[in-house]
Amino acid sequence: MRGRAAGPGRAAVYAAAALSLAYLVALRVLPPAPAAPAARAEALEASRLMARAAAALRECRAERGLLADPAADPNGTGLIGEERSIITTSSGRLEAKRTTTNPAFAGLVVSLLRQAGVRRGDVVAVGASSSFPALIVATLAAAKAMGVEPLVISSLGASEWGGNVPGFTWLDMEDCLRRRGLIDVRPIARAIGGDEDVGRDMNPAGRDLLAARIRAGGAPFLEEPDLERNVDRRLALYREHAAGRPLRAFVNIGGSWANLGTDAGVLKVAPGLAGRVAVPPRARRGVLQAMADAGVPVVHLLNVRGLCERYGLPWDPRPLPPPGPGPGPALGAGPAARPLVTALYLAAVAAALALLRPHRRGL
Repeated sequence: MRGRAAGPGRAAVYAAAALSLAYLVALRVLPPAPAAPAARAEALEASRLMARAAAALRECRAERGLLADPAADPNGTGLIGEERSIITTSSGRLEAKRTTTNPAFAGLVVSLLRQAGVRRGDVVAVGASSSFPALIVATLAAAKAMGVEPLVISSLGASEWGGNVPGFTWLDMEDCLRRRGLIDVRPIARAIGGDEDVGRDMNPAGRDLLAARIRAGGAPFLEEPDLERNVDRRLALYREHAAGRPLRAFVNIGGSWANLGTDAGVLKVAPGLAGRVAVPPRARRGVLQAMADAGVPVVHLLNVRGLCERYGLPWDPRPLPPPGPGPGPALGAGPAARPLVTALYLAAVAAALALLRPHRRGL
């Protein structure tokens, strides 16, 4: 009995394995499905806008006599900060910061937002650390190209090589982009950032500098070291400024304490469009987990190496690629872009497993 059952069962297993191999080969060989023209147009517009914004920021920075270090910023983007300064919060990887200056990241954000279901006229929440100013520019460029309203809460402290130049903080970058008529987004609140969102890991002179600038800027100043209250305040601000409209996505940029919380499970959140997000108790929960718990799709822009590997972007390119629509499932890259191949594969494997089920005892 056992010998007679083993043959068909093994055949089903071999068939499923062969189908899996064929599927992988098909994904490598077959061209991706063409993206919707509107999606590609938005992604290309976002990428071009990011390139123009970077050029403007480089000029504004040079006007202040703060020239980019060619050793740290060989592409001359002006979006790379210093290794250490009085507003530096933590360590940071230079190659990762350089990688994010690629204009294709703006196209990628368009793709991720579209994949999350965001469309023209929608509202998205953005939690932005100045550790990755290029990713903030990419997100704002994507939002403008898509006709989406971003509700931004930003923190001004930054990790190494990020927006940590005291004379050219993210506040100055925002002002430059507004004056040049490129991106006019005014944040709904600001924070110092860093440890407990109040810069405990920052030079005291740096904390005082940023606090004074935030108070002078007019936006609400978040100074709450209690995580639960901090997160609740941010969520309330997002709801208030959404004015009854649903938040279609939450974009996390960088590793803000308030956005990520203190639970180690956040390290397992996939870069890009996050799938399942484990939601810890409120005492350890950041805005990211709170949004996921409320059913809001999360776009997680932090693990730059993981983003590059998942979406096919180059690591630390020199020179930077010219503006283009960028990669991403919504723009015709990855398995999701071959729906017919994927559907046929899943159906065939299901059939093979169905054949296997009657013989499982014999295996």
